[in-house]
Amino acid sequence: MSDSATAPATALTGCLAPDTDGLDPISKEGLEALIASGKADPKAVKTLKCKTVAEGRFRHANYIRDLQPYIVDEPPGLLGDDTAPNPSEASLAALGSCVAVGLHANAVARGIKVQKLELELEGDLNITAVWGTGDVSEKPVGFTDVRIVVDMEGDCPKEEIDALVQHVIQWSPVFNTFSRPVNMVAETK
Repeated sequence: MSDSATAPATALTGCLAPDTDGLDPISKEGLEALIASGKADPKAVKTLKCKTVAEGRFRHANYIRDLQPYIVDEPPGLLGDDTAPNPSEASLAALGSCVAVGLHANAVARGIKVQKLELELEGDLNITAVWGTGDVSEKPVGFTDVRIVVDMEGDCPKEEIDALVQHVIQWSPVFNTFSRPVNMVAETK
């Protein structure tokens, strides 16, 4: 993986930092309630929504629930203002975050205390079509290869972490969105 994507070392905070009793702050009871809810209605589907608004050049504000806007932009090499990740980078971030959430939730469910959880992602794509305005000769559009390296430490053997990673990618919604066809519709208003 390239050094440009290396995150600085940080102190454990939030979900990895133990609370005053040394316990994982993710509620095992809350997780068990989510598990029971999923088992009670295994065909439940939730529709997620996002409204994307162009702000200028290639910078876009994405409105999700009642959160502050999530900004997506392009780097200068792609004529953007370089104020935020570009859409492809944001998709890698979504993939990494989804796999990380799954790893942490499954670790808690299995009683594994997580000491470290970092993922490095790389994706290869051909951008010469320039969003359909450039070279539109036959070629794959979008990522052709994505690599994920998981650096996870817990109070269990490495083999257990390896098995956990394989289990999580099988059930990660974003990993599965990347790895299988999705029904897509685009229409004008």
